[in-house]
Amino acid sequence: MSRYALSLPLELKRQAEALAEQQGVSLNQFILWSVAEKVGDLKRSLDDPNFPNIAYRRGTSGILTPVLRGTGIRVQTIAINAFQWGMNPAQIADEYDLPESLMKEALAFYDAHRTEIDTAILAEEAIESVHA
Repeated sequence: MSRYALSLPLELKRQAEALAEQQGVSLNQFILWSVAEKVGDLKRSLDDPNFPNIAYRRGTSGILTPVLRGTGIRVQTIAINAFQWGMNPAQIADEYDLPESLMKEALAFYDAHRTEIDTAILAEEAIESVHA
C-alpha cells in the first residue's frame, strides 16, 4: 500500500472523523472506503468522457437519459429542436439562454449516440400518441 499526504479543510476533517467513529473505524479506513466508493461510482458511470457537459440522469420512470450537465435539459430535446424544428445551434442556445458551444456538444453527442436517443424519441412519441 502506498502513502499519500492528504490536506483536508478542518470542518470536513471533523465531519469525516465523526462519521468514522459512528462506523467504528479509523479516519484512515473511512477515507480509504470513501475514495474506493467514489472511484467505483465513477468507473461505473455511463457518462461519455468525450462529452464532458453531458451526463446521464435517472428520470422519474427510472430510465437513464442524457442531459446537459447542470440543467436537466435532455439531449433529445436539443436534437428535436435541431432536426424536427430546423433550429441551428445559435437559435437553440438563445432559446435556453445557454452557450452555443453547449448546443454543439449536445448535437455531437446525439450524432455519437443516435440510435439510443432516436429510440427514446420514438418511445416518447408513441406514449404521447396513445394519450392524445
